[in-house]
Amino acid sequence: MEAAPEENKTSLPEESPTAEEEEEDMEQVESDHGSIGAEGGFEEQDNSEELSEAQKNPDQGEKKISEAFFYNYEDIRSRPFVMENSGIPVNLLTLKHSFGYDCTRRANLLMMDSQTLLYIAGNYVVLLDLKTKSHRYVRSSGGGGIGFIMAHPTKQYFAVGEKGRKPNLIIYDYPSLRPYRILRGGTEEAYVFGDFKHDGTLLASIGSSPDYMLTIWDWKQEKIVLRSKAFSQDVYKVTFSADNEEQLTTCGVGHIRFWKMALTFTGLKLQGALGRFGKTAVSDIIGYVELPDGKVISGTEWGNLLLWEGGLIKVEVCRGERKPCHSGPVSQLILEEGELFTVGKDGFIRLWNFETIDAADSVDDTGLLEVEPMNELHVGKNVSLSFMSKIHDSGQAFWYAQDTNGAIWKLDLTFSNMTQNPECLFTFHSGKIEAMSVSPITYLLATTALDRSVRIYDFISDRQLGEMKFKQGGTALTWAPRVVNPKGSLIIVGFEDGVFRIIEVYDPKGLPLIAGTGSAELNLKKALKPHAAAVTALAYERNGAVLATGSKDKTVFFFAVEDEYEPIGFICVPGPVQALQWSPPSHAQSTLLILCENGFVLQVPAPVPNEHNTASTYQLKNLPMQYFHFYSIKSRIKLEEEISLREKKREENKKAKLESIRQQQEMGNKIEEEAEEEPEEEPLPSIYIPEEPSPILCGFYSAPGKFWLSLGGYDSGFLYHCEFSHDDQEDPEDRKDEPFEVIPMEDTDNNPIHQIFFCTSRVWMFCGMQNGSLRAYSLQDKDLSAHTLKEYWSFSVHDNDYGQIRGICSSYDDKFLITCGGDGNIFTFNVLSPEDVQKELKAKIPSPRSGLEKAKAAEDIEDPNTYNIEEVKQKKEYDRKMKEAEEKKQKKREKLIALRHEFLLLLQKNEKLPKHMQLHREQFEMDRKIFEELDRQTAQRIQLVQNELAWEHEKHSIGLQKLRNQFRDSLEFDTVVVHAIQSNHQISTYRLLAMSHEYYQGKERPSWKRTVLKQAWKQPEKKQISIESRRTTISEGEEEIVDLTEVQKPTPHYIESRRDKVRRSVEKSDKIQEQT
Repeated sequence: MEAAPEENKTSLPEESPTAEEEEEDMEQVESDHGSIGAEGGFEEQDNSEELSEAQKNPDQGEKKISEAFFYNYEDIRSRPFVMENSGIPVNLLTLKHSFGYDCTRRANLLMMDSQTLLYIAGNYVVLLDLKTKSHRYVRSSGGGGIGFIMAHPTKQYFAVGEKGRKPNLIIYDYPSLRPYRILRGGTEEAYVFGDFKHDGTLLASIGSSPDYMLTIWDWKQEKIVLRSKAFSQDVYKVTFSADNEEQLTTCGVGHIRFWKMALTFTGLKLQGALGRFGKTAVSDIIGYVELPDGKVISGTEWGNLLLWEGGLIKVEVCRGERKPCHSGPVSQLILEEGELFTVGKDGFIRLWNFETIDAADSVDDTGLLEVEPMNELHVGKNVSLSFMSKIHDSGQAFWYAQDTNGAIWKLDLTFSNMTQNPECLFTFHSGKIEAMSVSPITYLLATTALDRSVRIYDFISDRQLGEMKFKQGGTALTWAPRVVNPKGSLIIVGFEDGVFRIIEVYDPKGLPLIAGTGSAELNLKKALKPHAAAVTALAYERNGAVLATGSKDKTVFFFAVEDEYEPIGFICVPGPVQALQWSPPSHAQSTLLILCENGFVLQVPAPVPNEHNTASTYQLKNLPMQYFHFYSIKSRIKLEEEISLREKKREENKKAKLESIRQQQEMGNKIEEEAEEEPEEEPLPSIYIPEEPSPILCGFYSAPGKFWLSLGGYDSGFLYHCEFSHDDQEDPEDRKDEPFEVIPMEDTDNNPIHQIFFCTSRVWMFCGMQNGSLRAYSLQDKDLSAHTLKEYWSFSVHDNDYGQIRGICSSYDDKFLITCGGDGNIFTFNVLSPEDVQKELKAKIPSPRSGLEKAKAAEDIEDPNTYNIEEVKQKKEYDRKMKEAEEKKQKKREKLIALRHEFLLLLQKNEKLPKHMQLHREQFEMDRKIFEELDRQTAQRIQLVQNELAWEHEKHSIGLQKLRNQFRDSLEFDTVVVHAIQSNHQISTYRLLAMSHEYYQGKERPSWKRTVLKQAWKQPEKKQISIESRRTTISEGEEEIVDLTEVQKPTPHYIESRRDKVRRSVEKSDKIQEQT
């Protein structure tokens, strides 16, 4: 349903060189990337660029591409790959509709006019009509995905940068969608961003790893003007300056770079200078805007704005009280008609005084400048804005915003009294789709994701019917089969907190007094929590009697369906559950195939309700289980292939030699037999077994006790046919089970199969690949074999980098196929040609069950820490045991109270007896040894505790002693403060260090006084020298230990003289006071 019209392709002028020839003629000079400096900035580098030969010789004859030239869309769009002799038609699947939106992709929203939105969905560019809600699609040319889209300033064209080996950059005409120009050779693997010059003459593009190539195009002539390596890490964005034609800017991981197209004496060159962060922390930069005077304002990861001038940060802008401009990364900055807008991941759009920021300068050493926004708009709760696009509608400017939480908003940023409130136009799943399922009786689709929503779609009318939000993200989903719910109105959804919910889908117009709206309502019927971790798989038994749920907590729980979903019990498995599949009706016994992520596969029979004792626990310990522990054989297969290849090569060489001898003999030449030495062969590769088991991605039954597996990691590239062993006595962890048959799957060594789906008629087997492509194998009711899986049909659908297909299902009548992926997209396809689809098909929304409007609302489980079913059972069992124990204790207490009361009565009777008849208290003791034994046991327990705490006690004792030695024992007297009661006066002592032990020992010696006097009177010169040396030492700031013999204490004579002087001064003062 791709709406690009077909046009006859006009041939190019013969003399016009191709883009590949131009690339060969151009001398590429890649700039050296900057190194991170000591202050966290980057060193500036100059990039020298050379012109192409055509630019150096402008007089050389060269014909230009005509303005009226267009390519034919049907000639360039990618088509399905079909192997020869497969018999599979090319048009096996045709795109019907795209429900999803890759809202986490950068800059994935453009406005081409007031009614047309443009965005990327996997390998398609979607043009959404806002009035009719209809879609038009432009498919990628290489099938490797799409990297970016960018509109021309006139909106007459838009550019599509693709992904894949040597991707194209295609310019499409709008609204005809005809391919206008194809630019080749701009990067090696993928384009990540592009921007048209303000006048629309040039186009700049940025490539991804490994080249990160910045290319300037004369896009109308499909020529490369300049090119240079932009950086050594991921680059997010490139733009031309609107006011300076020679200036460009790029930004990305930990950098921003300023470029100039300079005309030097050797020609036009591209020169780049890395921004230096200086004292500011290095930040990934997502958004920025160039100012008219050459400055640049960029955002940061922490929400502030950086003003760049001359490759340096002039100032960092924040709000008042050092609050960040946004609570999170600044994703986009827009300078529009003299107004500066900032768009934040926090859901705010703020308007700033452009002149204030442009003239800003730091006021202190912090480099921060506090500025308050002039206006702000909070779009909504749980909104994370990443990109905005402006368009004029009826003379008024509106902005359309991309919300990474799964929405597209229409915003009015006039900030006036007439400003309209934010309008949410569309909602989608945010991030990868976790699970999906289709109705067994009509054309309805249910999906869930970690964005905490469950959505219902009508894939005939191509619209979303309903949505229901929860507290936790959804991880698994299945639609109840017809045998369980004939109306097809029940879906079971598993969540990341271990809860699964039973949800009813119904048409509200079937309720009394409710007008029909054409939408579906969702009602919670029941919520149960069987697991402690995310629910990863849900499966109904073939008769609908049992529901099995698997989880990352390594358990599988069984429920008796009936009406209340009563728990039967659970089993523990060796690893996190990846998938569950019940045996088909063709098998005699109903068994469950359990696939674990870590290489284990189990098979268990369906448990019978009420057959197992679940009084104390729900764990089913007697349920028989068969184990299979996958053991890698890929290395051995490769070794056998190498041996076979070498043997074949030897046989060919031998035949060639014999043929040569025969020809020589026919010619009559004499053959001399010479012993030829065989060339030495390289040693054969050794057997390799991965240390970590390869993850099981998917699997299915082939026969009773047999199954097929697809694995990731090292063991990808094959489908493995396995069988359960009858020897189940061995420990499952020690098992090494090998498959008995393998089928090599072409081109899947690095692109494993994640999903396998069989249509109802088993005519087709569809495989969902890691790179987002869809494969189809024609079975025609045949069993799987190397022959039937040799030929296939392949089509790139989802994003090739992160669009791993996470679900495949078909409508109940096999007329439609639906896929969902990690890129958030949901595609519906017509199986075979659209002409075969009946026009009168219509989805029927189930009618509500009787009494639904009067039914009491089901109790939901909102707290993720709520006990699961087994924990509730264990808690009840524990509470029961504790209750029984408490009852026994209470009986003992009552008995002891009765005995104590009886004993007191005996004591009272004893006291009433005459003295000579009374018994002594010791005589009431039955046996003294009982008390002695109790005392001994008590002492023994005390000693045991002391022994256990001995080491800890000693540790803290030593620590306490060290603290005393350091802070208390060295003091003669500590600080004591005495406060006055009726005034603010206070008096304090001071800390006085105690004299050393050696001092007191020396003081006790008889010769101490004589030694001090001798040192004081006979060596004054030495004392003076000591004091001077001490002053010098202190002035230099050095710590030295001075010997006691060098610094002398005051002599007793000196001390006595000072006391006399003080006494005389006091007496003189007293006399003066008496006279007055």
